[in-house]
Amino acid sequence: MNASVNTDDVIFNFFKQICDEKNDEKCVQLGNEWIKAMETNLSEMEKNLNGADKLKHKDDIQSNRDHLNSLKNKNSSEWRQYATQCMIEIMNHKSQK
Repeated sequence: MNASVNTDDVIFNFFKQICDEKNDEKCVQLGNEWIKAMETNLSEMEKNLNGADKLKHKDDIQSNRDHLNSLKNKNSSEWRQYATQCMIEIMNHKSQK
C-alpha cells in the first residue's frame, strides 16, 4: 500500500471544504487561510532560490503573489465559485495523466 499523499488530492479536498462550508464567515476564513498558506509557500520558495534561479522565477513568483492578492476580500459565494473552478481544473489535470 502506498502511503504517500497526493498534493492534488489535498488541494482538491481543501477546496471541497470551502465549497461545502455552509457558514459564510467560515467559508471566507478558509479562503483566507488558503491565501496565507500559499503566501508562506511562495516566501519559502523564494528564500531557497539562489541568484540566477531567483531572477529566472521572479516574474512567476510575482504573478502568483498578484493572483493571491486578487483573492483577498472575496465573499463566500466568490470563494465557492473560485474553489469549484480549481476543483474542475484539478480533475481535468488528473484525467490528462
